[in-house]
Amino acid sequence: MQITFLGTGTSQGVPLILCTCAVCRSNDPKDNRLRASILIEEKGKTFIIDTGPDFRQQMLREKVKNLDAVIFTHEHKDHTAGFDDIRAFNYINDKKMEVYASARVQDALRREFAYIFSDFKYPGIPEINLHLLENKLTSIEGVDFLPIEVLHYKLPVFGFRIKDFTYITDANYISDVEKEKIKGSKILVLNALRREPHISHFTLEEALKLVKELNPEKVYFTHISHQLGLHADVQKELPPNIELAFDGLKIQL
Repeated sequence: MQITFLGTGTSQGVPLILCTCAVCRSNDPKDNRLRASILIEEKGKTFIIDTGPDFRQQMLREKVKNLDAVIFTHEHKDHTAGFDDIRAFNYINDKKMEVYASARVQDALRREFAYIFSDFKYPGIPEINLHLLENKLTSIEGVDFLPIEVLHYKLPVFGFRIKDFTYITDANYISDVEKEKIKGSKILVLNALRREPHISHFTLEEALKLVKELNPEKVYFTHISHQLGLHADVQKELPPNIELAFDGLKIQL
């Protein structure tokens, strides 16, 4: 299985056009973070988790020619706004896109992209097969995805475990029941927004504490605000088995 970090950043914080912080002015490409999303390639199939505003740019950068399914963690716009651009894969792959989302996320998609679900099918709109995603083991194109329900303040969000890889973004609380699904993962991806307290995201300190409890072999932090600091500086503070993820990073499992 190959995992590609399409984006490791967030919309949280000062708008980049106004920002004069060191991260926004950095020449290190690891500080250039698009909105959080990953690409998973397994058993000859290709999956993406979330289609944020940078979805099109991410697909072009990674030269993705085939996409079998889109899986959503939750409905916030920094994770769904690029949904319209799946239409390119309808054309390239000559088939509808398989889309997996919870009932609440499906409602949001129907509101935000009403034209996709309209009885009148305007020529060229995205074509999808929408599947209900529940908190139970789900086989998608022959690959098992185990949802992990976390809380983003009071909003339920799905993380996912695929084999020994677990991906969690937009969380600040995980119940003991859901933690049991994570334990034993060889690779854990976890959000670590910034150092200062936040109402709906793990801080760096909170993420490190959770990693110590779950004890995976390898950890990558994602959904990183520019408020956290420069990639090179933060990396120096982390234990050997923990890294800041960066856009374009590829890992094998």
